[in-house]
Amino acid sequence: MTEETLRAALKVDIVIIGAGQAGLSSAYHLKSLGLTPGRGFVVLDQAPQPGGAWQYRWPSLTLSTVNRVHDLPGLGFAEYAGGDASVKASVAVPHYFAEYEEHFGLQVIRPARVSVVCPRGERLRVESDRGLFSARGIINATGTWEKPYIPDYPGAESFGGQQLHTRDYRTAEQFAGKHVLVVGGGISAIQLLDEISKVTRTTWVTRTPPRFREGPFDEDAGRKAVAMVEERVRAGLPPRAVVSVTGLPVTPAIEAMRQRGVLDRQPMFSEITSTGVHWDDGRTLDVDVILWCTGFRSALDHLAPLQLREESGGIIMTGRLATQVEKDPRVHLVGYGPSASTIGANRAGGAAARELMAYLGLEEKRRSGQAKG
Repeated sequence: MTEETLRAALKVDIVIIGAGQAGLSSAYHLKSLGLTPGRGFVVLDQAPQPGGAWQYRWPSLTLSTVNRVHDLPGLGFAEYAGGDASVKASVAVPHYFAEYEEHFGLQVIRPARVSVVCPRGERLRVESDRGLFSARGIINATGTWEKPYIPDYPGAESFGGQQLHTRDYRTAEQFAGKHVLVVGGGISAIQLLDEISKVTRTTWVTRTPPRFREGPFDEDAGRKAVAMVEERVRAGLPPRAVVSVTGLPVTPAIEAMRQRGVLDRQPMFSEITSTGVHWDDGRTLDVDVILWCTGFRSALDHLAPLQLREESGGIIMTGRLATQVEKDPRVHLVGYGPSASTIGANRAGGAAARELMAYLGLEEKRRSGQAKG
């Protein structure tokens, strides 16, 4: 595909937006179902290189500390990661994704930032800085990395120290000698609290008391957790993180943190001051850094002209794995809600590809073509 082609409007059946786990899985299944990469469908990815959000993760996140990286369909991760668990996830996963794209000839166009998707009769217009695309349907796999969430607290602008989000974190050493307030009760908050507490003073605050999960987390428990998230999006409610349902697993690292007294959790403060934070009961705490481990929101602003959202702020999802948008069945969201985990993204990619092709009549068209051939 030439640069001249990319600058002109290109008609395709399906545009996939995003080439992380969910986007690549969707692309694999579309190709397996008979669509040709670059002609039947295109994949647009805003990152400069393969790897999705993994390429931006902090250096200390290695294969030994990251949540399991699930295989993409058709090509295993282990053979590319090797046996060294100390390898950075930000290196190993992008290498795997790059090999995957090449192996299946997915022809990902990058960097390609999609600015907006607009309805145009029976088609959808996808505008990007690499050209204009006209599609019959889209699979949106933009994830959440581009939408870090920091709650609005009174006095935040007056704080004289440093405020940053999980996505800004690099190493614990950058906070040496400072008092760091870690805000958030998810897995990333725990990981960063562990690292930082080994080099400097920390305080941990969460909105609700953290719920630690003792014992194994089996397949049945996983299905139940995903089902609860799926129930929300099918009702048009904003999705919640799966960890809010599953709880935090008690690992050896967490046991060690308990022994060190690092998990002495404090309730959420009510106000930020120039030197720290203030609670409703009158307590104050001076800190040098506020690290917001408060999660992300789905990066869907480019879909605003499609008016997919309900008054609740969520989107009513349908389809076998809740990937299809009820208001516009031409649009599938993967890596959203119940499919936000890596294994969920794989399954969602397959479901979205099959359902969208069926809705657009592409499977019937392909079978008809094969019969004539």
